[in-house]
Order: sequence, then C-alpha cells, then structure tokens
Amino acid sequence: MGSRKVSTLDWQGKHVTVAGLGVSGISAARALAGLGASVTVVDGGDGEAHRARAAELAEQDITVRLGDAETLPEGTELVVTSPGWKPGSPLFKAAAAAGVDVVGDVEIAWLLRGTGGREAAPWLAVTGTNGKTTTTQMLASILKAAGLRTAAVGNIGTPIIDVVLGDEEYDVLAVELSSYQLHWAPSVRAHSAVVLNLAPDHLDWHGSMEAYAADKGRVYEGNTVACVYNVADPATENLVVEADVEEGCRAIGFTLGAPGPSMLGVVDGILVDRAFVQNRQKNAQELAEVEDIDPPAPHNIANALAAAALARAFGVPPRAVRDGLRDFRPDAHRISYVAEVDGVTYIDDSKATNTHAAEASLAAYEPIVWIAGGLAKGATFDELVQRSGERLRGAVLIGADRALIAEALARHAPEVPVVDLDRTDTGAMLAAVREAARLAEPGDTVLLAPACASMDMFANYNKRGDAFADAVRELAAESA
Repeated sequence: MGSRKVSTLDWQGKHVTVAGLGVSGISAARALAGLGASVTVVDGGDGEAHRARAAELAEQDITVRLGDAETLPEGTELVVTSPGWKPGSPLFKAAAAAGVDVVGDVEIAWLLRGTGGREAAPWLAVTGTNGKTTTTQMLASILKAAGLRTAAVGNIGTPIIDVVLGDEEYDVLAVELSSYQLHWAPSVRAHSAVVLNLAPDHLDWHGSMEAYAADKGRVYEGNTVACVYNVADPATENLVVEADVEEGCRAIGFTLGAPGPSMLGVVDGILVDRAFVQNRQKNAQELAEVEDIDPPAPHNIANALAAAALARAFGVPPRAVRDGLRDFRPDAHRISYVAEVDGVTYIDDSKATNTHAAEASLAAYEPIVWIAGGLAKGATFDELVQRSGERLRGAVLIGADRALIAEALARHAPEVPVVDLDRTDTGAMLAAVREAARLAEPGDTVLLAPACASMDMFANYNKRGDAFADAVRELAAESA
C-alpha cells in the first residue's frame, strides 16, 4: 500500500482519515486541517488521555472517533497513518478495498515542502537497524558547525510536518527515517542517504527480513548526490545497487579500516575522506581524529563516518566535520557512563533494544557482566552470544523473554554464570544491579544492553535506563 498519486495541489475539502492519536497523528491532523482538509482521526483507545486529546482537536473542527480503529470512515479519500500501524491492519485493508491510498506523516511532510512559496530544504536521510538517532544528531552537529541552518528531524524530536510548515527556514534537514516511515513514504527523494546496517528487527511488523530490507532500501530511491553504505555490511551495498537513483549519484562506502577510493575510513586514528576529494585514486583528506568522537567505540566511529559522508556529500568543509563531532554529545541511555563503584564501571545502554545494537555495545568493553532481557520481538540470540560470549564475566537476565537469552547462553557460553531473575516488576532492576555487582570484579564493566524492547516492564527504554542509573546510584551510596 502507499501511492505516488497523492496530490499536493489542493487539500481544501479533501476527506482525510488519520490513523492514530499519537504525536505524529496529531501533527498530521492539525496540519491538514489547517490547509482546509476535512479530517477524521481514528484510534482504538478510549481512555482519559485519548478524550483530552480529542477535545483539543475538536477545537480545530477535527473529528475524532475513539474505540474503533478498524472501520474506514465514510467518504475517506486518503488515509494518513502513524508509523507503528502494521500494513495488515483492518483499516488499511478496508482502504485498499475502497481504492484509497495509505501514506505516512513523512510522505505528507515531503509533499508539503515549500508550502507558502518558501524554498524546500533538501533532506539528508539516515536509516538502519541501529545508530540512526546518533548518526542523525552527529550529522546535524556537523552541518551546524558549517554555519548551515538545520535540524535533526523525522523519527526524533519535533514532528517533521511541524518542521516543514513551521516559521523557521532551513538550508538542509538531517532526517532520521525508520523502516515504518519509509514503508509509508513512496515519494521521498533525498539529496543523499545512508543505510547504516541491516539486522533482523521488527520482523513481526514487516513479515520477513526481505520486506524489512526493502523498506530500508527505499531511502536510496531518487538520491541525487550520494548513496552511503557500510562496507562491513554487504546487504547495505546491495540496496544501493538495486536503487533507482538520479544520474551522477555516487555509491560512497564507510569502513573502520583504511578506505579505498570513494570511501571514508580510518587510518592511524584519523578519519579520512577518499570520496569527496580531487583525484581520489591517490589523495585523502583528513577530517577528524577518533578521539574527537564521544564515545570512541567502534560502532560510534562508524556512525561518525556515515554522518561525515552525508555532510561531505552536501559540500561541508573538513573543519566542520571535526568541529561538529567535537561538539556532539550522545543522548542519555546510549552507552552512557553512570558511575564507578568499587572499581567496577556501570554503563547504561538501555537503547540497545535489539541484538544488533547489543552486539555493538558488548564489543566496546571486556570483561562484562551483562544485564539483558525484555521483549524479544521475535529475535533469536544465538549469534549474539556466539560473537560476544568470550567477553562475559557473567549475565543477569530480566524480563518476559529472558529464557531465550538463557538458552542461547547455555548452548554457546555454558561457562558463563547466569542469574535468572524470575520477575518483571520495575523493582527487578535494583535486584539485577545487585546481582551484577556480586558477579563483577574490579576492572569489569556492568553493561545494561538488554537486546530487547522494554515494554514488558517499563514505559520505554528511557525509563528502563533511569531505573538502572537509580539502582547504580543506590549501590554507590551503600558502598560509600
């Protein structure tokens, strides 16, 4: 589903159904109503918070139907979905039966660029299984260091429709796009884009790894200057090969090793560019030092190279790459140092919500006492344990699907001591930290890298990370 036929010319009186009463749904509803569309928002919930949001939207003459997310409102000419709604949802099946297009908020934002006669800012797009947010924020920091008016938008921060229609004008946007958003955004054509990596994730939503990869690959469609790919992940290069791009668009690789021509890479602790230089067969341009990256873990260096590649594709000078990386500070809960207690370092990577992210995190330390578990989302853990088991001093498992990790550890790292906490209450985190401290020795790292989603125990990964940090601080107070 999704279409290239949606017109940007006249929203006046167009009957639009918005699926979902979350942040992006409310943004789309308000924007389209403001352009004259007749908007109905549908949501399966009917709680107090839903009714409060509905009352606010009613003030803008937006109809909200609560408690029924399956029936297509009569007269609907277009459905705008929030990213998380699955393609097989009854509402979308009804839309398909009625010949009605389904698109996402990112598609609407793309169609609304340049509204009001302003020049439409080009998009530098970032997707991948892991590292999207960090890379997008790094990119925005580099662009700002070059003196460009920019913002990190899309799957992070302010809803992208609000940015496109807002009063502030931009030279370029750093746009994080999830596989969900790309699925529903057939018209987006970025200036340049990157797929950072591909690993099984959200397969319950997409239905297969092939469908997931195909949606990620949409980010390359119509690129004009550069399709950036990960040399260490051939699947990302394959997506570039398959993409239909503008004539003259180049494939640009990034690697943690020494780069070949048309790549960015690392030589003797220096990030170097052999893509956007004259005579790239022989020349290389120094961009920054590995020590300019916070933290300088391998996967984060890869993020920095990807961000640098997109910035260089946009014409940013080398000094701005260095200054932007120096200025950047990672979000909380992404390989965040919490404390050192009795010679043991405690690191919060609650944002490692899948196996690929957890593997990158585990690769940055050793020896490790690993705190893991939560909702597996259909993932398996054998490869993760096979690749990372040697680094483990021990493991403490929490959450609904912890048995899957325990079984993988028993198969591939049977010598690693495992504490299986048979509880999913939020207080389990304090118990997990205490058990990890018991297993750890001075010089070790206790790493929260759950490899799972958090919703079985916490509202989101932020709350999970906060609980970990609070537990570590309680442990530190006791040992003081």
